[in-house]
Amino acid sequence: MAIPKPRTVKGRAVLCARLAQEKQAHELLLLDLTTVETSPADFFVIASVDSDAQLKAVSDNIEDTMRKMGFGSPRSEGRGTSTWVILDYFDILVHIMVKATRDFYKLERLWGDAKAYTLTEAGAAKATTVTKKKAV
Repeated sequence: MAIPKPRTVKGRAVLCARLAQEKQAHELLLLDLTTVETSPADFFVIASVDSDAQLKAVSDNIEDTMRKMGFGSPRSEGRGTSTWVILDYFDILVHIMVKATRDFYKLERLWGDAKAYTLTEAGAAKATTVTKKKAV
């Protein structure tokens, strides 16, 4: 089934999250930063993966599909580090991290003023709240 081309920034962010979900990324979170002053992008997409191979598969899937849909190639950082890849689509920053790296940097807490969304199993955005875990 062909995926329709999104017309909004939020639609493109949801698409990036769905593409990560296709490759078994988990703990998917979209942060809407449009109301946060001095944010580096309109949306963050944050995804956790379990291995460097999965990190590559997720980032390649997003990059290839977005390019085929006409959104161009992103600037990217972290390829080859095996812990965190960032795909920069100017208004969307996709963060793909192994679990330990995500737990260490806690981007969702750093940008806690943002509206947060998760994905349903069907791939639709659903509003959520970011829980603040207590330090142990």
